[in-house]
Amino acid sequence: MRLRLLGGKQKTLQVMAERADGTMNVDDCAQLSRALSDYLEREDPLEGDYLLEVSSPGIDRPLTRLADFGRWAGHDAKLELAAPIDGRKRFRGQLLGLDGSDVVVEVQGTRLKFPFRAIAEAKLVLTDKLIEEDLKARKR
Repeated sequence: MRLRLLGGKQKTLQVMAERADGTMNVDDCAQLSRALSDYLEREDPLEGDYLLEVSSPGIDRPLTRLADFGRWAGHDAKLELAAPIDGRKRFRGQLLGLDGSDVVVEVQGTRLKFPFRAIAEAKLVLTDKLIEEDLKARKR
């Protein structure tokens, strides 16, 4: 699950969730939204008004947990680091998996390793291979 509170004129609490098996349909999102709304109204953990958005990660999902980088090895991803390395913060390449708590990626033929804690944001890139895998998973 990923939570984000976005500011601006209207604050938005974004919740991205999926079941342990990787599924999350519209009915699941609606059920989670109702449960969260009830909890948020009862507990009132956030000050002021805000909009609640509940969604599933989608095919080109964000990678938020260390295990995500191992699970999606073989697929293309975009990574943004919290601080630049050799003057560069953004990388796009094929995920090769994990080496302990380091994320291993191949960028333009070069194998790179980044500490998981150094990655500010990461998401899968929509490719034919990713779409094909998603369609196979939906059929199961």
